[in-house]
Amino acid sequence: MHYFHVDVFSGTPFSGNSLAVFPGAAGLNGSQMQRITEEMRHFESIFLDQKNEAGDAWRARVFDLSEELDFAGHPVIGAASVLHAMAGGDTSRTWSLELKARTVEVVRERRGHGRYASVLDQGPPQFLGRPVLNDLSSWFCLDEEDLHAELPPEIVSTGLHYLIVPVRTGALKRARITSDITGPLGQVGAQFAYLLDADALEGRHWNNDGVVEDVATGSAAGCVAAYLRRHERLGDGDQQVLRQGQFCGRPSEMTISAHGGPQAITSVRVGGEVAVVAQGRLEGLPQ
Repeated sequence: MHYFHVDVFSGTPFSGNSLAVFPGAAGLNGSQMQRITEEMRHFESIFLDQKNEAGDAWRARVFDLSEELDFAGHPVIGAASVLHAMAGGDTSRTWSLELKARTVEVVRERRGHGRYASVLDQGPPQFLGRPVLNDLSSWFCLDEEDLHAELPPEIVSTGLHYLIVPVRTGALKRARITSDITGPLGQVGAQFAYLLDADALEGRHWNNDGVVEDVATGSAAGCVAAYLRRHERLGDGDQQVLRQGQFCGRPSEMTISAHGGPQAITSVRVGGEVAVVAQGRLEGLPQ
């Protein structure tokens, strides 16, 4: 089985968020996809199955090292780049990818040999509440004064439920997770947490036990765009750059925008560059 190795949210190979893309995965089951993802050891892998003869609509399943995800941003953006590379041509193209949580469209443009730029429309966001958590700062080994004085924590979703936790500038560098926060997150209806320096436009995200830090979290970036628009930190359709990954040695940049009024956001968009690093072939498949 043929696959591609790409780096997402960076135009330079060996930076950004790495990904394995399998464009011919129609015959695989979920167990096989999970085992392949564990073998590849990228942050995530995405498996594609063509839906129509035109080749512009695909079913997609995304796995990280422990489970299948209902939605993810950087795999979708990386997959669209691979589809563009396979199709050829220098013009902009639009790809439709059907995930478990929703179907999304990605507009891609070739920037040069092995380099692409994209914009993913994640659709309208959901705002799922502002929980009051007296011990929230301790989840990330921070002090109470490290939380942002004006912006409240809020749960936002464009497919995955993120607790957006705004912090003061300087707090991200000291933050870490030392105790699994899955339980506390579940009690307030969230799946993951994303620390956001809304003044510097930079974020950090770990898996819930804190063992692995994510380089660039596309699904969370859409939630950040919605959050900033809701709190009037982002204008209607204005594009900003959200940075992530510097604290784990792989600086990444995601363009974010939100469209509509603060109380009626119609869509959020996340974009970035992709570099094709390598191609390979699996000589066998897990049984």
